Amino acid sequence: MIDIVVFFFVLGVFARLVKSDLRLPEALYETLSIYLLLAIGLKGGLELSKQPLGVLGPQVLVLVLLGFAIPCLLYPLLRLMRLGSSDAAALGAHYGSVSVVTFAVVTAELARQGMSYESQAPLWVAVMEAPGLIAGILLARMSRLKDVRWGVLMHEVLFGKSVLLLLGGLLIGAIAGDAGMAPIKALFVDPFKGVLALFLLELGLVAGARLAEVRRFGLVVLVVGLGVPPVLALLGAGAGLMLGLSTGGVAILATLAASASYIAAPTAMRLAVPEANSALSITAALGITFPFNIVVGVPLYIELARRLTASTLPGA
Repeated sequence: MIDIVVFFFVLGVFARLVKSDLRLPEALYETLSIYLLLAIGLKGGLELSKQPLGVLGPQVLVLVLLGFAIPCLLYPLLRLMRLGSSDAAALGAHYGSVSVVTFAVVTAELARQGMSYESQAPLWVAVMEAPGLIAGILLARMSRLKDVRWGVLMHEVLFGKSVLLLLGGLLIGAIAGDAGMAPIKALFVDPFKGVLALFLLELGLVAGARLAEVRRFGLVVLVVGLGVPPVLALLGAGAGLMLGLSTGGVAILATLAASASYIAAPTAMRLAVPEANSALSITAALGITFPFNIVVGVPLYIELARRLTASTLPGA
């Protein structure tokens, strides 16, 4: 059974394809995105307050390396597909970074299936946002790094809305604990799935509008948008196994590695690689990969995690 929130995304895509006048106010979209980022951070911080912190160091190191490596692995492949160096680097950066909403969907699906996962999972999202963006910029600017305004760029990447809200929520939740969170639990915990459904409705509308651009970019965007995520999921799952994560944790890392950023990455690439074709990256990340992951990928990555973790059990 597909999680109910996925149907809201499908409804949004359908509404755009049939040219309905359905719209969500822009201010509401912004409010929903802020709510989701804060709620994910708060819930993660609450669980983090109950756990020892000694395991975080190795996890952070592995995830930073994974996020940095993805654009470097994709860049030569994208160049072979006849993309220019700037477009290849920018597109790789989108896949090196992560999608917070895809994370919300996979955790909702794990909860629906009764599968537990590590409490620090929201921290993984924040950690994996920036390294891929930095790698993409380095790839695009290998011959003229001095032209990059690193101060402005790093401020945008490290203190942009998504990372700031996630880490801020994690810190607040960790400090407050159960007692401190109790007064706001009815706002930030209980309604989470309903808010996620509304946000996915809006993203369905946006993704549906992007589908018309697939024809413009041809085979490249389809190969990248559909072919890259399952391969990257294997890398993420492998990292999860190496770190000794639970089945749910492996599924989350596989999903994060397979996801593509369509919020932080476009902003960073516009600042650092303005000559790259932003429409190409957004069409691949939001028009192809996001729908694929939401409808097909998440169940696939959870099943992958089940099989991989089962095969590593003693006597398997």
